[in-house]
Amino acid sequence: MTEVKHAEETVDLQHGLSHEQVAKRVAAGYVNVQNDRITKSYQEIFKDNLFTLFNLINAILAGMIIFIGSYKNLLFLGVVLSNLVIGILQEIRAKRVLDKLSLITQPYIRVLRNGELKELHMDDLVLDDITYLHTGSQVCADAIIREGKLEVNESLVTGESDIILKNVGDSLYSGSFVVSGNAKVQIHHVGKDNYAQTIMADAKTFKKHKSQLRDSINFIIKTIGIAIIPIGILLFSKQLFITKTPFADAVVSTVAALLGMIPEGLVLLTSVALAVGSINLAKRKTLVQELYCIETLARVDTLCLDKTGTITEGNMRVESIIPYAKHPYTAEDILANMMEVLDDDNSTAMAIRKYIKGKSNTFTCIEKLSFSSARKLSAVTFKENGTYVLGAYEFVNGNQNAALQKEIAEQASLGNRVLVLAHSDVAIEEECIDKNNTIIALLILSDPIREEAPKTLDYFLSQGVDVKIISGDDPRTVHEIAHKAHLKNYDKYIDVST
Repeated sequence: MTEVKHAEETVDLQHGLSHEQVAKRVAAGYVNVQNDRITKSYQEIFKDNLFTLFNLINAILAGMIIFIGSYKNLLFLGVVLSNLVIGILQEIRAKRVLDKLSLITQPYIRVLRNGELKELHMDDLVLDDITYLHTGSQVCADAIIREGKLEVNESLVTGESDIILKNVGDSLYSGSFVVSGNAKVQIHHVGKDNYAQTIMADAKTFKKHKSQLRDSINFIIKTIGIAIIPIGILLFSKQLFITKTPFADAVVSTVAALLGMIPEGLVLLTSVALAVGSINLAKRKTLVQELYCIETLARVDTLCLDKTGTITEGNMRVESIIPYAKHPYTAEDILANMMEVLDDDNSTAMAIRKYIKGKSNTFTCIEKLSFSSARKLSAVTFKENGTYVLGAYEFVNGNQNAALQKEIAEQASLGNRVLVLAHSDVAIEEECIDKNNTIIALLILSDPIREEAPKTLDYFLSQGVDVKIISGDDPRTVHEIAHKAHLKNYDKYIDVST
């Protein structure tokens, strides 16, 4: 398909593409058809496992035995067939799992064509199509926002769980999810040019990994393969002409001698050992594309981990709410009213909703500002109650309070995350809040350590693997979490930002 990087033209947002425009793009190949031909074909799997030097040598020797009709001496082919079956079955299993992988879980999308709103499969989308996205939608193809605004979660394609605010003119990556908002977007990448498709292509493409074990075995077989030609001729000549052995017996004796020189057992035992390792990893839901990948895994000496969702559960939990200043309403009541109107669907918002479950909601909302990674806060203006702001202290309040900062630092040193709840009489204007507000309460949140994390880290330590945690959180928080998870050298942390 012809590569397309940008949308061709500006399309009427009320009408969308006409039937003629769609037909023109389909004819030109600008269709969002997914490329499924990425992994190795079954034919390639059989060919790569069948046509090897090891198999060639054994096939020639087997051919000599078949030529003289001594079929009872073909038992050595059991080793060849076992090795062949193990390799083929493992690669077929890996292929089937990879073929099922997809970053797009919602393949149907609402599309505006010829003034009518239709629901189409993502494979039917064409370049410049106008599609509707709303809360809960998944972006099926790279697009540009033409009308409205969205907050999206790009964790599936970027690995970052932060909510990103997207306005008119901003790009959307296929595979990301809409957390809040509504927008009309114009498709500007289709097919293999989509961001999600490039990621899947990298994940599915078969790469032959370097293996010292495989290279060593191949070197031995190659050396032997060259050496046994003259040796075989000499042995056969001796049997036939010097000792006057019958032709059939001479062939059997020569083949038997040459088979002893080929490391049949070494090849089989290596395949069996790798197959057992592959099965053990499969039980732990780990995909092995190639048997020799297990050797690569065995050679790992340093493992870099993220903190959230790896060492921790990735689910925030409200430990406590600490009142900081007198206010007519409790922090729980304020948060209940804020969570009722906010569209935030991140782990922090879910933790707060769970903590204040059953609280009343009686305030009337005038304006709201959902959380975004750029603002690091959310806010709501209520009728007759002013504006309440929830977020990181340095983003919520412009006047730095040394005593409050010290208290926040102490909580961070315990591995907790601290948010502040603040109040202002000034309403939200053009997505901006007043920074001269009053801190009402502190929210203490934690991300619980995974139950199996300490045991897993101890296992890596016993295997001589050095574990490093790389995180965007406060270094003091990460240090304490590493301590709780029993990570070796947890106290030797570095703040890379400095």
